[in-house]
Amino acid sequence: QVQLVESGGGLVQAGGSLRLSCRASGNIFSMRVLGWYRQYPGPRREPVAIINRDGDAEYGDSVKGRFSIDRDNDKNMVYLQMNDVKPEDTAVYFCIARTSLAFDRDPPYWGQGTRVTVSS
Repeated sequence: QVQLVESGGGLVQAGGSLRLSCRASGNIFSMRVLGWYRQYPGPRREPVAIINRDGDAEYGDSVKGRFSIDRDNDKNMVYLQMNDVKPEDTAVYFCIARTSLAFDRDPPYWGQGTRVTVSS
């Protein structure tokens, strides 16, 4: 099992910045990739960014050039730096853990989520 705990969500104005953090614990050695997904009102979930232990990362098309992901392997932490945020970035952001650096299927492990609201 892998446990994921997010922090750093909140209210931010459009054009501003926000940094999300996630602490991973448990059997994280089997989950080489950490990252972030987001969920809008309703069932739709969207991949945001993922990163492996070597620092290789993938981003969703809607956040490329604005968001960046990084991780601290020693502290089992993953971060999402959100810059130039837009109202359409408003969502609940989930920390995830998975084995592959791909958006091909839903990750097996999810945190509880942290809400980000962007005001216009």
